[in-house]
Amino acid sequence: MTDKLSALTFAHCSTALLSFALLLLLPLPAVAWNSAGHRLVAHIAWDNLNPAARAEAGRLLRAHPDFDRWLKRAGEDEARDPERAAFIEASIWPDDIRNDPRFYSAGLDAATPALPGFPDMERRRDWHYINRPLNPPTSVQAAPISGQIDKQLVSLAAQLADPRADIAAKAYALPWLIHLVGDAHQPLHTSARLDAAGKWDKLGNAVLIDNPFDARKPQITLHAFWDSLPGPSWLRGERLNTACRALSAVYPRPAPSEPDEWINESWQLAGSSAYPPGKGSELTISPEFFENAREIANRRVAQAGYRLADLLRDLFNSKTPQKR
Repeated sequence: MTDKLSALTFAHCSTALLSFALLLLLPLPAVAWNSAGHRLVAHIAWDNLNPAARAEAGRLLRAHPDFDRWLKRAGEDEARDPERAAFIEASIWPDDIRNDPRFYSAGLDAATPALPGFPDMERRRDWHYINRPLNPPTSVQAAPISGQIDKQLVSLAAQLADPRADIAAKAYALPWLIHLVGDAHQPLHTSARLDAAGKWDKLGNAVLIDNPFDARKPQITLHAFWDSLPGPSWLRGERLNTACRALSAVYPRPAPSEPDEWINESWQLAGSSAYPPGKGSELTISPEFFENAREIANRRVAQAGYRLADLLRDLFNSKTPQKR
């Protein structure tokens, strides 16, 4: 009994220390799993890659047309380790191109001409998610409504492992894979729920919440709330390093698993923990819900980083024992 109490006390204290460390780093409002969260995932992955996998990742990223852009954005990190800096910045590239005029959204924009090093300039907006119903009516099957993240995780991994694929194809695939591993661990990138009017809520983007923990943005969508949990969009440098050390100290490497399992975990979390209790068009975030959501987000970011490292090691056929 004493051992159990000691373990529970340690776990509670570790979680409290992590929350305190991140609060010191991340003043509210915290913005964007699509930036800070992805950098955290990439940083943890890089720390857990062995030298052979790092070398191959660096070789591919140097062949990407936007390598120099990533180094410019990374700033002081570039001088210390340009491959590491590019790996971290590449993690948000699939989100950055949403506002990049070189690229276009199929069905919304006219196609832009392909530039050297790119297969085309499509933004591939439906690669980031999969809408799996949480509460389908009897006439709707459990099959996804939309989204391709499940298919693309498999396709991109196969491309990186294919010895016949040229370096340009692999250089294009790697930032996407880094990014989508992170997206697959965000609960509201895998789900959809029917609202009171019988419409799908589009990954929680149609759910408005009151968030008393963010004085600057007290009303946001539920999806944006979850995106914001890992930290502010500017998180880089030593603050990023400190946040990664805090996450790695609390969350151990998960057991080996496959992308479908990651997506299913996120889908289950969306059903059990992603929506605040209550009814109506607006919901309020309680202190209990906020703390639970933040713990889930921290854990999922750490899991994504470890799993990305394992995946890249396997894809690059690196046999050297990895850091644990």
